Amino acid sequence: MKAEEKKKPKERRPFLASECRDQSEADKWRQQIMREIGRKVAEIQNEGLGEHRLRDLNDEINKLIREKSHWERRIVELGGHNHAKYSAKMTDLDGNIVDVPNPGGRGPGYRYFGAAKKLPGVKELFEKPPELRKRRTRYDIYKRIDASYYGYRDEEDGVLERLEGPAEEAMRREAAEEWRRLDEVRREARKGVKSGEVAEVSAVAREMLREEEEEVVEEEREREREKEEKRERREFIVHVPLPDEKEIERRVLEKKKMELLSKYVSEGLMEEQTEAKDMLNIQR
Repeated sequence: MKAEEKKKPKERRPFLASECRDQSEADKWRQQIMREIGRKVAEIQNEGLGEHRLRDLNDEINKLIREKSHWERRIVELGGHNHAKYSAKMTDLDGNIVDVPNPGGRGPGYRYFGAAKKLPGVKELFEKPPELRKRRTRYDIYKRIDASYYGYRDEEDGVLERLEGPAEEAMRREAAEEWRRLDEVRREARKGVKSGEVAEVSAVAREMLREEEEEVVEEEREREREKEEKRERREFIVHVPLPDEKEIERRVLEKKKMELLSKYVSEGLMEEQTEAKDMLNIQR
């Protein structure tokens, strides 16, 4: 009883932080709020408290956090350390830092702690929205197109060469045989024409000879056309008489004289001079 009598009456924390005038007192009240927050945060980790109790505890913690921010601002006003600069960040269920929504714009926003993060309607706030698949633009599509898209690198692996090799050899043999057969028919046709055995020449040979004659005639016409074009390019006829160097110099000098006269002589004097030249039949 004597020990309790010696104790001083328990001090109550001021309702408004602006009422405190001492920095050490403000630090003491801030520490008291921090202890209360820690005690309630430890209590809210229990998921068996029920939804209503968890929501009440979370509201009380947020109220204490707002009060702590008031005391921190008051400490800065009294010349103390800025504790808000190094305050803890809010994290989601995976421990990642998330932005705290703060519609008011002043002080920290509403936060959720412990088991309150798993309450109905709260868990969805921490879930990341599904990433929408971005539609590829025409630029993204063309950016992936290279030479292999157009088939320019199909022969690098050797598979196409192994498949096309036998077919190419067969086509070469067929083309060579066809050329030999046509060459033989052409020779026979020429021999028959030279020996006068026109009746014995086959229709195919006659057709081939006609085609050869047409090709020769067409080549001759093409050569004649090219020669005619070259001749026309060379023969360029001037239908307008071109002045010589003396005539050009005279006209340039006359133009300069006219410019000087128009600059320093009046129009009336110019007209009189022109009339006198006409009367005297002077061309210059």
